[in-house]
Amino acid sequence: MIDSPARADGATPDGGARRGRPGYDRPQILAVAVALFNEQGYDATSVSDLAARLGLTKAALYHHFDSKEQLLELALAEALGGLEEVLRTAAATTGSAADRLSAVLRGAVSVLVDRLAYVTLLLRVRGNSVVERDALARRRAFDQQVTALVRSAQQEGSLRSDLDAAVVTRLLFGMVNSIVEWYRPEGPEGARELAADVLTVAFDGLRTR
Repeated sequence: MIDSPARADGATPDGGARRGRPGYDRPQILAVAVALFNEQGYDATSVSDLAARLGLTKAALYHHFDSKEQLLELALAEALGGLEEVLRTAAATTGSAADRLSAVLRGAVSVLVDRLAYVTLLLRVRGNSVVERDALARRRAFDQQVTALVRSAQQEGSLRSDLDAAVVTRLLFGMVNSIVEWYRPEGPEGARELAADVLTVAFDGLRTR
């Protein structure tokens, strides 16, 4: 896993101005690349585009990364690694199935808010390369584990059993993933408040009466 992502504008984590060319490190370059991929589309973005945005030569850029595809691979790993880590937390592995499912949803919202640009890029992947297909396979594995949790919650009587577990998972994460389209970090709600909203909407409609 790479270091924590830098801000997409290239500023330092403490809010200071971006340093000159010698100051760029891998996380900063990756953050700028992700912002550009989201802005222009990955396929439409060239190494020359990225070098120009950074104010670097292509040779300087290749000093940090082997290829544009490597940047994509690391960016997708940043998003996927965060989601996969949610499944391994204590809250997601102990307690009732309904409580574990709630923990996964809260964690997924937190990852989305903390790594918004990276998750946005992940959600735009369509499987046009080996890197993208590998990312999609990891997404499917994540979805399958969530579906198993939904099914367990149905079996324990915490959730309605008249709904297909896989469909429930798609609906839940359709709601979570839609956050990337409208969420603004400077808005009134943070990850905790957004997660509470998602859980209220989801479980008020799914819990047994």
